[in-house]
Amino acid sequence: MRFHSTRSDFSTDVTGAIMAGLAPDGGLLIPERLPRLDLASLEGLNSPAELGPVVLAPFFAGSSLTDQLGAICQDALNFPMPVRAVAGEDGLFVLELFHGPTAAFKDVGARFLAASMERILAAEAEDPRGPLVILVATSGDTGGAVAAAFHRREGIRVVVLFPKGQVSQRQQHQLTCWGDNVVSLAVEGSFDACQAMVKAAFTDKALGAQVRLSSANSINVGRLMPQTLYYASAALTHFRDTGRRPNFIVPTGNLGNALACHWARAMGLPIGEIILATNANRTIPDFLVTGDWQPRASVTTLASAMDVGDPSNMERLNTLYSTFDELRGAVFAYPVEDQEILAQIKADYDQRGQIWCPHTATAAWTYAHLPPSQRQGDWILVATAHAAKFEDTVEPAIGATIPVPEALRAILDLPSAFDTVQATPEALTKVIIKTVE
Repeated sequence: MRFHSTRSDFSTDVTGAIMAGLAPDGGLLIPERLPRLDLASLEGLNSPAELGPVVLAPFFAGSSLTDQLGAICQDALNFPMPVRAVAGEDGLFVLELFHGPTAAFKDVGARFLAASMERILAAEAEDPRGPLVILVATSGDTGGAVAAAFHRREGIRVVVLFPKGQVSQRQQHQLTCWGDNVVSLAVEGSFDACQAMVKAAFTDKALGAQVRLSSANSINVGRLMPQTLYYASAALTHFRDTGRRPNFIVPTGNLGNALACHWARAMGLPIGEIILATNANRTIPDFLVTGDWQPRASVTTLASAMDVGDPSNMERLNTLYSTFDELRGAVFAYPVEDQEILAQIKADYDQRGQIWCPHTATAAWTYAHLPPSQRQGDWILVATAHAAKFEDTVEPAIGATIPVPEALRAILDLPSAFDTVQATPEALTKVIIKTVE
């Protein structure tokens, strides 16, 4: 299968798309078509790791990874992603995506990408430009997951950029505790500034001739494809058990996780409505109301991993629908303010004993405030991170201490180090060149 740029007629195969990250024209790479799955072919397959070799096979057909897809899925998706009923509410469930090494859903895409790149590099001739440099801009959880997934992998360097002072202390520790082949940069600016620096590096032809670059953000299609698998698993399990298509509420910032859900539905998986929960960064919900795409400076919120003012994956989401009216009929988005996040965290702890991270709380708030006519059927909230990563916010709200998962505790015990840089392409270029010297 070929993967095309959202901005031109550039195309490449799946391994080229994974290794490039971004198209040379600055566009995002998308498959030439989304395969339509035969649900009968998925009988007896339940977990994301089991479903992966079948669901993703059309994307990898004819590539050097075709015969290794099963092994990649087993390597990368080796932790539970359960769907659990939410106490006190019939028809409400939560998909827990925080049981991986860094306690966030980003572990899924990052580990799949690392396992794929490792195999691609092993089959290639040595590149005269030296090791592959992975660039990742993060508003919170992505960088930690990528650093963990790529740490100490041969022939790969990682540069993580995060907005200084705009991530939680535990998130920052996960971004900065690796060393070895991972360099962490605190940027004097917003997440959007970090993302702009990364995009500028990819479109710098002189730098590209000197250093081989790739991305591990959700701009890399290799991150998005495996994320369809937990939606496939959750939807199929629910459909098999009840005969009903579950609806999903997805917390979103850069739109990667939400896009994966839309892709899964477009591929024929039994998914009903998809609602996006955002924080005070209202670019997506405002667009769906006005039809005018107006990126803006990001606003700092309690749900820091969603602090995105110019969501990149809207380019991909737009390609799924022929017109704006069709898009607006298929995509719903609700903004949630900080005070509403805190109120939902407290209410659900008091009433259900349920502890949400600030991001998952946006989904819970959205569900609680859906019009009665829209709350029909079964709903699955997507829990994107463990609340222990945001103890400074959650513990005061609930008046209790949150147990820290063992894997997260091991990371928090590591020493931390990072450099601070200005939000300029030149500052990033200097760091990139230094990593490969």
